[in-house]
Amino acid sequence: MKMKIKNSVIILWVALIIGANLINIGYAQKTKQKNMRKSSAMQIFAEDVHSYSNPQAIRVRHVDLDWNVLFDKKILQGTATLSIEHASNERNAPLILDTRDLKIAKVETSGDGKKYTPTTFNIGTTDKILGAPLTIQLPINAKFVRIYYSTSPNASGLQWLEPSQTAGKKTPYMFSQAQAIHARSFIPLQDSPQVRITYSARVHTPKGLLAVMSAEGNSQTSARDGDYSFRMPHAIPSYLIAIAVGDLQFRSLGKRTGVYSEPLMIEKSAFELADTEKMVEATEKLFGAYRWGRYDLLVLPPSFPFGGMENPMLTFATPTILAGDKSLVSLVAHELAHSWSGNLVTNATWRDFWLNEGFTTYLERRIIEEVYGKPRREMEATLGRRVLEKEIAGMDVRDQILHVDLNGRDPDEGFTGVPYEKGALFLRHLEETFGREKFDKFLRGYFDSHTFQSITTETFIDYLQKNLIDKNPKLVSRADVNEWIDNAGLPKNAPQPSSDAFAKVEAQSNSWLNGKIAAQDIKTNAWTTQEWLHFLTNLPQDLGAEKMAELDGAFNLTTRGNSEIAFQWLLMSIKNNYSAAFPRLEEFLTAIGRRKFVKPLFEELARTPEGTERAKEIYSKARSGYHPITQASVDEILKWKTQ
Repeated sequence: MKMKIKNSVIILWVALIIGANLINIGYAQKTKQKNMRKSSAMQIFAEDVHSYSNPQAIRVRHVDLDWNVLFDKKILQGTATLSIEHASNERNAPLILDTRDLKIAKVETSGDGKKYTPTTFNIGTTDKILGAPLTIQLPINAKFVRIYYSTSPNASGLQWLEPSQTAGKKTPYMFSQAQAIHARSFIPLQDSPQVRITYSARVHTPKGLLAVMSAEGNSQTSARDGDYSFRMPHAIPSYLIAIAVGDLQFRSLGKRTGVYSEPLMIEKSAFELADTEKMVEATEKLFGAYRWGRYDLLVLPPSFPFGGMENPMLTFATPTILAGDKSLVSLVAHELAHSWSGNLVTNATWRDFWLNEGFTTYLERRIIEEVYGKPRREMEATLGRRVLEKEIAGMDVRDQILHVDLNGRDPDEGFTGVPYEKGALFLRHLEETFGREKFDKFLRGYFDSHTFQSITTETFIDYLQKNLIDKNPKLVSRADVNEWIDNAGLPKNAPQPSSDAFAKVEAQSNSWLNGKIAAQDIKTNAWTTQEWLHFLTNLPQDLGAEKMAELDGAFNLTTRGNSEIAFQWLLMSIKNNYSAAFPRLEEFLTAIGRRKFVKPLFEELARTPEGTERAKEIYSKARSGYHPITQASVDEILKWKTQ
């Protein structure tokens, strides 16, 4: 059907379009997101100050890896083949990738994925935080880019362990840690969490060792032929690509769950993690279907720098959670929760990190409540708030903000308690204000509507406004939300978790401190790890060596194997100059590389000249066994000069 349109109508229509475009341009300038453009897939990319890449012009859709794992050289050597997609208005743009200390041998391109021809490339100036950009010139028809390269023996995202550093003492071990921007140290790619990719990999290892990855294809048998293939069919951010190679065994924990570890640790790991399948079922009941197929865990050597890493389908976990009584499995609940908050819906930039960790900490405690009961949840939430308050008290104001500004800084600096605990308190505030039923419905809708997407804080706030606040007016204002997101510290309306069990612990603690009972008369037989932690963290900072000795004599705290209790006790020992615990302190710091424990202990030691000397002596023995991420943290604390 044909229609006649008068010239005046056409002029008005054009004017409206121009006006709308001017408004959009003004908004973009106002919010300083000058690099936001639409790709051919209509995705809008936020400005990521931690990536050189140009996904607004050319977006990587898939990465195919072919690696040789060379333990003798401590490198990965092979190729990364990238499937790329041009924005319609960027046909002549080069491809810019993120790298760190990679040795690029050659680069080829292809239009059909079969015939490849060499192309020119350039590695730019190296920045100590960001690494160096790799700029690749592309023919107009290029759809595939193949990069031949090898990693550095000092790659920040890989750790190579000698046999002596493993539990079995017979074979070497290698594992990766890509978050936040360490993937670029072992893969040339667009290392920004807003760029989601699928990946496949073929990994060649020495025979007798098993390779596992954050993907489909992990072997549950005893086959160790040295040739392994993997496939991740869901689009994930680059920091979730993970690999480990070592003498590994598998134990099933349920119909879709299991655990890998070195043989000497497998039975202990399987016992500790026996409730994993229950946790998956509980989370599905609360927040919707688990969309990743299997959920397995890999218990790593003690040098792993974090408690856990939520690599999809294969959580990496520290052995420090193996307490023998399942008291520390909230870490498993946390990493599992990331299968919804973080992996399924991801922070678009590291400034939005709280969208990953605040949501996950909140979900973690809901899972704990479902599996172990509300008292356990409240104990952990109470401990979490107390730790946050202490951390905030000594923290720069700029780092107390959820939507933290990390421009010019290493994103690892944003890994504080603020995105975790303040973010969780914000969500708990929303739950308590709107009611659990409405808030749970909101969360399910949030996950369903943003599945396999990376979003900004602004996107979340808009969704919150439309789907919860506007539907329930007068309960929460936009100003209230802005105070949580953009202001330092905790708002006055921040939830105050409480625990009846902790109140009883405090009553006994006060009786002892006031001299009414002796330490040996404190009734601790039924205490959980959480109650012990409350007891220790609630004691005066200047308890004194004499009181420390009384507690140690009654409860053998210096020799405790539970890592969380040992950490708190050793921290108190430094503060109170309790020298009887110093040999255990050195043993702890040389055996465990988890940054959560290592960093505060070295920081406390470094407060005095005597402590600094002791710290340097210990670190000279421990450093070679630490992951590069942990090394970087302690190097800065002690002003360590590498040889």
